Amino acid sequence: QVQLVESGGGLVQAGGSLRLSCAASGSILSIYVMGWYRQAPGKQRELVATMTSGGNTDYADSVKGRFTISGDNAKNTVYLQMNSLKPQDTAVYYCITRGKLAGKAADFTSWAQGTQVTVSS
Repeated sequence: QVQLVESGGGLVQAGGSLRLSCAASGSILSIYVMGWYRQAPGKQRELVATMTSGGNTDYADSVKGRFTISGDNAKNTVYLQMNSLKPQDTAVYYCITRGKLAGKAADFTSWAQGTQVTVSS
């Protein structure tokens, strides 16, 4: 089993910043990728940013230049620094982790419970 604990969501004014963190724990043998998706009311869940264990990153076009994903492999933790926030960034942000569990043949994908980010205009 994998547990993901998110923190850092909240309410911020447009132009402000927030930093999300997500820590994975459990019988994890290795992590291939960690990242963030978000879902706004009435919309589909969408990719925000991901980072592989090798440090390769991918960003949604809408957040490039404003958001930065980083990680600490030793702590199985990923961070999302969000700057210049806009009201359209308002959503529930979900951390996702993919990797391999000790003693298991199949890879795992685990989602966190989500953290609300609200950007007021």
